[in-house]
Amino acid sequence: MLIDKPIFEPSEWKLTKQQKQLCEETRIIASKKFEKRAAKYDLDATFPSENYSDLYEHNLMGICIPKEYGGRDADLKTYMLAASEIGRYCGATALTFNMHVSSCLWTGFLSDQLEMDKDTRKEHHKMREMHYERILKKGSIYAQPFSEGNASAAGKTAFGTIALRTEKGWIVNGKKIFASLSGHANYYGVLCTELLEINSKPSRSNTMYIAIPAHQKGVRVEGDWDPLGMRGTVSRTLIFEDVFIPFEEQLMPRGIYYNAAKQWPHMFMTLTPSYVGIAQACYDFTVRYLRGEQPGMSPVKRRMYPTKQLTVAQIKIILEQTKSIWYQSISEAKPNPSKEQLMRAWAAQYSVMENVNEIARLAIRTCGGQSMLKSQPLERFYRDSRCGALMLPWTAELCMDMLGKGALYEQGESDES
Repeated sequence: MLIDKPIFEPSEWKLTKQQKQLCEETRIIASKKFEKRAAKYDLDATFPSENYSDLYEHNLMGICIPKEYGGRDADLKTYMLAASEIGRYCGATALTFNMHVSSCLWTGFLSDQLEMDKDTRKEHHKMREMHYERILKKGSIYAQPFSEGNASAAGKTAFGTIALRTEKGWIVNGKKIFASLSGHANYYGVLCTELLEINSKPSRSNTMYIAIPAHQKGVRVEGDWDPLGMRGTVSRTLIFEDVFIPFEEQLMPRGIYYNAAKQWPHMFMTLTPSYVGIAQACYDFTVRYLRGEQPGMSPVKRRMYPTKQLTVAQIKIILEQTKSIWYQSISEAKPNPSKEQLMRAWAAQYSVMENVNEIARLAIRTCGGQSMLKSQPLERFYRDSRCGALMLPWTAELCMDMLGKGALYEQGESDES
């Protein structure tokens, strides 16, 4: 029997049968196996390889692969609900799992909602079949290196990683920083700018989405990994030096990623489930601790103190507010959302990433000094929770900037006379 109730109780939140099933599966595997390993991954800053073996064994590596290819056929909302249960027990596993799943979600459910001509659609289906087979039959892990230390990850400029087109494929050169799963993924799903000639001007419209094998000549991983939080993501720097990649390694046909990024803004919310799960975990810990029921701690009740009751009330209010706006936003996810839906997505992203750390702060304050010990998970939750607001493409600062401009300006408006 499970100790923890679902983050989103199926009948109360009107989950579908599939959503209920996948959330239950992820909650069971994460609570039974991932939770007990999380502290070691964090302490040693090592990748959760054992957790990925379990995900593969339980047929979850293809959670967003369409059913006609043998996957579980989860859409964006279903995946995000299920992933939040993983984040509840191991934030680093949930966050890296998102990088893997995005390669299936982008090429599957999201791209299936986009308009393509018949030939392009046929080309896309042929491409993704190869990648899906690697995942489902070989257990291959796909990473999603995104950031480059410039404005490209925020969608402001073209990616600095360059794919020079040749007769049989591309020659890729570039660098990706904070590249989760570095050294542990089998393939890196790299966003890069295609150039037909070396001196061509880079353009965002020429963004390519290419799978680069981890052991391909010219690929290497650099740098140490000793961050504040999310230590198990092992997000070291990826270097590509004259890496040859044949055309068949595309994850999407030319031009499709650019259209997807414009039409499917909710695709950039897939970092949030990890933090929704952490927010729930902070609340769970606080309640257990004050009731004297936290494993590994003395069974002393502290729930009778008014100050602690008030703090738990604060945490509960923030948690429910966060879950509600997040659930509403992922329920609205679709191509070409309205302005209000897009602004709500930014507000939901901001709310999750900032509120989770506020919940962790309040939890530590009311639980006291023992909660800061590394023998208990709350200290890790606090450090992990601080990282979300910094993550591109929708950092907390960028969300605020986009919300302010969106509220005060309509498309095409400016203050120039």
